[in-house]
Amino acid sequence: MTLLVIAGGLAVVGLWWPTAVITASPSALAIAVAELVGMIGSYLVCIQVLLIARIPWFERMVGLDRLVAWHRVVGTSTLFLVLAHVSFMTLSQWITVGGGPVGAYLGLFHIYPDMLTATVGTAIMLGAGLLSANVLRRLMSYELWYWTHVTTYLAIFLTFLHQISAGPVFVGHPLNRLIWMAMYFGTAACVVVWRALTPLVRFAKHRFEVVAIVPESRRMTSVWIRSKRPELLRARAGQFMLFRFLAWGHLLTAHPYSISNVPADGLIRITVADLGDHSGALRNVRPGTKVVVEGPFGGFFGRRRRAASILLVAGGAGIGPIRGLAEQFARMGRSVVVVYRASHTDDLALYHEVAALPRVHLVPLVGRRAELGYDPLEPGRLARAVPDIAHRETFICGPDAMIERVRGSLIDLGVPARRIHSEELSFA
Repeated sequence: MTLLVIAGGLAVVGLWWPTAVITASPSALAIAVAELVGMIGSYLVCIQVLLIARIPWFERMVGLDRLVAWHRVVGTSTLFLVLAHVSFMTLSQWITVGGGPVGAYLGLFHIYPDMLTATVGTAIMLGAGLLSANVLRRLMSYELWYWTHVTTYLAIFLTFLHQISAGPVFVGHPLNRLIWMAMYFGTAACVVVWRALTPLVRFAKHRFEVVAIVPESRRMTSVWIRSKRPELLRARAGQFMLFRFLAWGHLLTAHPYSISNVPADGLIRITVADLGDHSGALRNVRPGTKVVVEGPFGGFFGRRRRAASILLVAGGAGIGPIRGLAEQFARMGRSVVVVYRASHTDDLALYHEVAALPRVHLVPLVGRRAELGYDPLEPGRLARAVPDIAHRETFICGPDAMIERVRGSLIDLGVPARRIHSEELSFA
């Protein structure tokens, strides 16, 4: 993958080089650098979109957790390149006419076409990028994050117009323009096919609908969803899907939820924690509500089945996929231990289901650290709870802080990192 991206980047440089004007003039040199970083940034925008375009074979080959991680890295690099493009263009104008950076930037409006659309598009892109920073992301609802990122498609379109009409590589070079347009239109086609048309086709075939709403605890609710074509359902325990419930208050966003059963007879179940307006409102969804479903995504659990003994660690909404995986691994004849971390016994959703599974040993770790006086997930406590922990392959689902704590404890206990698995369970 990395080699392909590099090869594409070199091809972009190959487009830029014949038209680049590199002289001893600082102004001309600044323009040449601005054009190069702008083109590479635009190329990376397409790569960034393709990484989360839901291309099935690509997702299965690489894994969604890695795709999302790459998407973030590429997004950060793209923002720096966009800023560099604007900075070098402004610097060139500043060197030429003076008047300060603001005046120099405004002067570009008289030289290059579509500067207004490019400015608006760049502002939207930078805003979406800043709001994706971890500190700000935690303060935002999923809905706000979702619609902020939807606006980036508008930003890409607006900046694309400026590239075609103002870029020296494209003005007067119809072949270069055709290549660039093919790159953008090909990216757009992947988004339309896999993120819009495919879910609609899937909905037409499956006719997914809600069949039951089951409260599991004071903060957890299960939603049972049936497919009219069970033979077409390919979802597995441990995966997650995007669900758009066709009901008031749910139409505008598709939310990622993990599957909490071993799908059979066309039935899938999601077990959702009340963490916001959308997840809390699922309690009020009526049976018979139609659902547009995308996926399944993930599946790292199914690809990594090395050890005969399995440790599953769950916290919060992570009990959903862990419950399905416990049954799946037990059916495969594996020895399964489930460690279930919760602050209160009322938060132990699906507890009795997991406890009743054959070949599954359930270890609840209940209580707040302040009340217990210790951390139940520290190395010594985990080793006492699971004496053969060093010989088990471990899968962790839960809040980020819990995942990092368990991972650190397992490393301290000598468990090789290659036998510790967790996965990004969303696109956020």
